[in-house]
Amino acid sequence: MKINKTILIIGAKSDIAMAISHKFASKGYNLQLAAKNSSELNEVAQYIKRRYQVNASTYELDILKYSAFQSFIDSLDSIPDVALCAVGLLGNQKNDERSFESSSLIMRTNYEGPSLLLGEIANYFEKRGSGSIIGISSVAGDRGRASNYIYGSAKAGLITFLSGLRNRLHHSNVSVLVVLPGYVKTKMTDGRNLPRIITSSPNKIANLIFKNLFQSKAIYPFPWFYVITVIKLIPENIFKRLKF
Repeated sequence: MKINKTILIIGAKSDIAMAISHKFASKGYNLQLAAKNSSELNEVAQYIKRRYQVNASTYELDILKYSAFQSFIDSLDSIPDVALCAVGLLGNQKNDERSFESSSLIMRTNYEGPSLLLGEIANYFEKRGSGSIIGISSVAGDRGRASNYIYGSAKAGLITFLSGLRNRLHHSNVSVLVVLPGYVKTKMTDGRNLPRIITSSPNKIANLIFKNLFQSKAIYPFPWFYVITVIKLIPENIFKRLKF
C-alpha cells in the first residue's frame, strides 16, 4: 500500500497530532512532523518509519516566530500534499483575563501564528493547483462564553480565516477543512471533569479527519453539531446569564 503522498503536521507533539500521525502513516502517507523542540519527536519518527514503512522527518518550528516561516517552508524536503495545524494552547481564563501577556500568548498561539503559516502554505498549494489544508480549531470559537472567551476568540479568528481561505481557493483545487473537536481527552484537558457522552478520543478525531480529508467545510464529531446549534439559538438576553 504505497500512496507516495506527504502530510505536514504542525504542532506534532499534541495527543491529537500523534493520533493523526499514526492514522495517516497507516494509510501510506509520509510524515513531516513540525514542532518546537522537535528533537523530542525523533523517537516517534523512527518508530513510525519502522512500523508503517513510510518516511517520517522532523522539523523545528516555533509558531510565534513569524519571520522564520519562510525558512521553515524552504527546509521541507518537499511541499506536502496535506498541511494540518494542530497547534493549541488552552490557557487559564481567570488568570489570562488579568494578564496582557498571557492573553496575547493565547491569541497569538491559537490564531495569529497558525493563520499566517497556513496562509503561506496556501500560496504554494494555489500555485501548484492541488492540496488540502486542515486546521484544528474549537467549538469554543462558535460563541463566546465567560469561561473561555480569550481562547475562544482566538479559535473563532482561525475559523473565520480558514473560511475565507476556503472561499478564495474554491477554484484552485485546494480544499480547506476546519475541525471543531469539542471535548477531547488529552494532556491539555487533564484535570477537567469532561462529560463522557460528548467527549472524544484523539483516535476518533484522527479518523474523522481522514474520512473528510478532501472536503472543504467545517466538521464536528457527533453530537457536537447539534449541541452547538442549540447553543447558537439561545437568545442573548438569556445566554449572557448562563454560567458554562
